[in-house]
Amino acid sequence: MQERRFGACLMTAPDLVARGVEAMRGATRLPVTVKCRIGVDDRDSYEDLRGFVATVASAGCRTFVVHARKAWLQGLSPKENREIPPLRYPEVYRLKAEFPQLEIVINGGITGLDEAAAHLARVDGAMIGRAAYQNPYLLADVDRRFFGATEPAPSRHAVIERLLPYVEAELAAGTRLAAITRHIHGLFQGRPGARAWRRHLSENAHRPGAGPEVIRAAAARVPPDDAIAVAA
Repeated sequence: MQERRFGACLMTAPDLVARGVEAMRGATRLPVTVKCRIGVDDRDSYEDLRGFVATVASAGCRTFVVHARKAWLQGLSPKENREIPPLRYPEVYRLKAEFPQLEIVINGGITGLDEAAAHLARVDGAMIGRAAYQNPYLLADVDRRFFGATEPAPSRHAVIERLLPYVEAELAAGTRLAAITRHIHGLFQGRPGARAWRRHLSENAHRPGAGPEVIRAAAARVPPDDAIAVAA
């Protein structure tokens, strides 16, 4: 979307981004945050990144989520831009060291809580993207590990039960079941019965009139965690 000035190409126009941030801050009391890459095309030096952040921060932005890859505006697809440019975490760490007053959140290639914890020794936050989408239960232990929660993480089946009231409300509002279940296909990733869970959702959630019973039936194809532990 370069012709419309959306996305990573805006890193080449820090003054424009700063004006946008300033306008948004004038229109709301909510925090205005910026997500960016470490650079674009050949403008990918640390000095380029530093200059972008300094300019946008001068307009009042205090939180930057930095994907630690550059973006190639020509030659790579959006998917390839998420995977091919190498990760350069040290530049994000350096950014936090030079701007201690800013909240710097690191993103890119983080696939687990151990990796997130390692990054948190150097920056203020760690963003997990595709890994959490592919395996949403990855986040079940976040509250205990990072925020002092003492309760154990809910089981996957308990997560489903907590989801069902939301599903019912969305269906009543006209949302199709498949639009919801497509985002929970990975809930049982790596567990016995995961394939049966995904298959039942895929084959039935799109049917006319499909409701919460489809999710319950899919979940019934997966043994509870305690049953797996006993069997082991």
